[in-house]
Amino acid sequence: MMDDVTGIVLAGGQGRRMGCVDKGLQLLHGKPMVEHVLARLAPQVGEILINANQNHAAYGRYGHRVVPDAIGGFAGPLAGLHAGLTQARRSMVLTVPCDSPFLPLDLCIRMEKEIKDKDLAVARTGDQAHPVFSLVRVSVLEHLSKFLAAGGRKIDAWYATLRVVEVPFDDEADAFRNINTREELNSA
Repeated sequence: MMDDVTGIVLAGGQGRRMGCVDKGLQLLHGKPMVEHVLARLAPQVGEILINANQNHAAYGRYGHRVVPDAIGGFAGPLAGLHAGLTQARRSMVLTVPCDSPFLPLDLCIRMEKEIKDKDLAVARTGDQAHPVFSLVRVSVLEHLSKFLAAGGRKIDAWYATLRVVEVPFDDEADAFRNINTREELNSA
């Protein structure tokens, strides 16, 4: 476990591709997807925050602080990261989406090994980056706040302004599979 890391479960979206339902609360093998995510994330970090913009009570029953976006209108994963950074009690945050129930059990330790002097580390499989799986220094909060205040919403546009390292996870490529539709949920 990395005591100096706050885990942030990004559950603030609208679930449009799944029929406008809260994806983290959809059942997979009899349990909400967020439970699978929390079970894999909890042993890796010192604390967990859940970024959610609806169903606060449902997420709150897991015993972690629930933090909504400070920016209205379901502004995307950067708004969730921003909310988590403002509430984190550790020097770094590890973000994971609520719809990726197979995330690597060694995600945090591998990212932490590679971040070195960078602002953030992002997971990569093959030539595909997975920007919502990132280890981010809390010190970037002011920079992110300015980016969001200027109307920025694209995660890769923000990353392009920082010192970033991509961390290869080719040996665990399937762990980054996310579930966006009912069909994907049924086949998982």
